[in-house]
Amino acid sequence: MKIPPVKGTRDFYPPEMARHNWIIDGWRKASLRSGFEEYDGPIFEHLSMYQLKSGQEIVEQLFSLQDRGGRDLAIRPEITPTLARMVNQRINALPRPIKWFAVPRLCRAERPQKGRLREFFQWNIDIVGEDSGQADAEIIFTTLDYLRMVGLTPRDVQAKISSRRLLAAVLTSIGIPAARLEALYAVLDKKPKLPPETFDALLAEQVPDTYQAEKIRALMALNSIEQIAGIVEPNEALAQAVDELRTVLDILNAMGMGDYCAFDPSIVRGLAYYTGVVFEVHDIAGELRAICGGGRYDNLLRDFGGPPISATGMGMGDCVLEILLEQRGLLDKQVPKRELEYFVALADPQAIRSVYEIAARIRSKGRSAGFSYRQGGLSKQLKEAAGQDARICVIVGQEYRDKRQVVLKNMGTGEQELVDVEQFLSRLGS
Repeated sequence: MKIPPVKGTRDFYPPEMARHNWIIDGWRKASLRSGFEEYDGPIFEHLSMYQLKSGQEIVEQLFSLQDRGGRDLAIRPEITPTLARMVNQRINALPRPIKWFAVPRLCRAERPQKGRLREFFQWNIDIVGEDSGQADAEIIFTTLDYLRMVGLTPRDVQAKISSRRLLAAVLTSIGIPAARLEALYAVLDKKPKLPPETFDALLAEQVPDTYQAEKIRALMALNSIEQIAGIVEPNEALAQAVDELRTVLDILNAMGMGDYCAFDPSIVRGLAYYTGVVFEVHDIAGELRAICGGGRYDNLLRDFGGPPISATGMGMGDCVLEILLEQRGLLDKQVPKRELEYFVALADPQAIRSVYEIAARIRSKGRSAGFSYRQGGLSKQLKEAAGQDARICVIVGQEYRDKRQVVLKNMGTGEQELVDVEQFLSRLGS
């Protein structure tokens, strides 16, 4: 009986693994370039940790289990709670700002669909202990720096940037009680995903006052910060939120990312822990889910038993990203092709042991080398070398037994040269 993979998971055969590794390597390079350090945590945590962050309803969205000691555990659906736990454990020993990144494997028990699987990889970057707009800008810059590096231009993607603090200032100024903001945020976060009439119906349930509802719809339609003055009267809280957002956008302009960025107050982010600047990156065509999202979460470490320390971060899954890169023709042409540097071929059956010795010595120099397990005729071995995309074929024949010489055949040009084996190996370095 053939056993298929579990629904919502992926098998990574070598070609798919090459794609995956290229994406992960790019995430690491972009992180290190911006001064982030890598961390990781366990694949499962105490279930209570996710309940603390997201409430009891999160249990239905997790792969949860009980261990032999009766403890309730869950396979991690995200790594931010792990980050909070780890930072809290060593909060007094860690120099600030804490700039960490991770590329964890995550699992969520949800319905698989385009761009969303039950098992996936995610790039997380976070800055803890810095409450200035510079940190928010650094997170967004590093995100866009990676997307630019893989060939996505402002014609392909856009970072839509808003602020929870700004939304709160506007909403409270039109009479929305602070106690109702979280429920309203959940509705506003759905706006880009719903037909207008469906959104209007949900908004009417939360905000029956037609004047307030109209102000909210007008706010959601703005495309510049300056237009906010036409929605509500200025106040101190609003002025602070606007200044904070302007600072972030100004820094991104100075760092050369202005063309990728736009103010979009419809970006709310569904999770309750966001407190300040929030953003999502979308494909310009709007055909896919958000490529990534993030923002400021100044209360999370405190909620996990630590001190009140500011933090901001971003998470990017590999599923939507891979779909977009493939659609744009940016994936396969950039993923490194499999290449074997050297293939050691046998032309003299009496020199068989030398094939193993030379292959091993090439490998000891840090170079890749292979040889034929079948050791048929030379033409078959050369064909096998070509099939493995070998760059150079090292042919061990009569010359090796007589003068310790081998033939180096360039598999691309067909050119050959006879060289002393020790001189050849010495050229490879140590």
